[in-house]
Amino acid sequence: MATKIIIDTDPGVDDSMAILFALRSPELEVVGLTSVFGNADVEHTTLNALRLVELEGCDHIPVAKGADFPIVRPRGRLGTFVHGDDGLGNTNQPFPKGKPLNIPAAQFIVETIIDHPGEITLVPIGPLSNIGLALLLAPEIIKKVKEVVIMGGSAYDRGNASPAAEANVHNDPEATRLVFTAGWPLTMVGLDVTHKCIMTKQYLDNLARTGNKATEFISKILPFYQAYHHQWNGMNGDIHTHDPSAIAYLIDRTLFKTKMMPVFIEVDGMCAGDTVPDPYHMWIDHPLTNVCLDVDSPRLQALYRERLTR
Repeated sequence: MATKIIIDTDPGVDDSMAILFALRSPELEVVGLTSVFGNADVEHTTLNALRLVELEGCDHIPVAKGADFPIVRPRGRLGTFVHGDDGLGNTNQPFPKGKPLNIPAAQFIVETIIDHPGEITLVPIGPLSNIGLALLLAPEIIKKVKEVVIMGGSAYDRGNASPAAEANVHNDPEATRLVFTAGWPLTMVGLDVTHKCIMTKQYLDNLARTGNKATEFISKILPFYQAYHHQWNGMNGDIHTHDPSAIAYLIDRTLFKTKMMPVFIEVDGMCAGDTVPDPYHMWIDHPLTNVCLDVDSPRLQALYRERLTR
């Protein structure tokens, strides 16, 4: 039986790659997309979520518009310098035909989990504001959710939005702390593995040659994102595999090596958004997180290629 998932997302180039990955994987049943600010404002990320389900002929999948700001602090810099003003590499995609639901994302998350107790996996691949709001709205979802698998954070790697913090966590540290202290089954797919899995320019060019709707879409939105990676990391057309890694974890957990440990979320000062691991369990009263620490990059990329080119 396919795993029912809600993808909480801020599409976003790599979010788009992850969503298409999920929609093309029979192990997963996407029961909804919830949009959030991050890579662009929530108006753009909502439109992009609608575009993606329509692209794959999955316009029956509901899209719920979510938070455009963190739950406590002012909104910081959006990721448009990485993903383009429209979130899709400034490609000006056609306007979607569909509309988002008339309820906010947090309410959709709560109602879906309550209606399907023990069945829904939350997959946040953007800032965690919607998930934090859902927890504040209905703490009972902690015991009703199947699990939560996030793309975000970093145990031992450097940050990418600040020297200390990964971008999704950096965008809303307070919401992230709520998620990491809730006590539900939680897996962190962070920079420790996404920086190790590099899709080369040759890999991406070969993907584009498949010529289906999904790979053509990806090839159109990638150049702006590749240019950012080259500007900041000198990667010559290669990219890190961020959000698709969370989807890969759901499909095949043997791709990853993990360790259970507490993770503390810093919310103050210059290091706000730092995800501090405690491998020796010195914070004994802190909930445990399943932290991904290593990845079989060739197998993950083979899986992604197989699903996107089928």
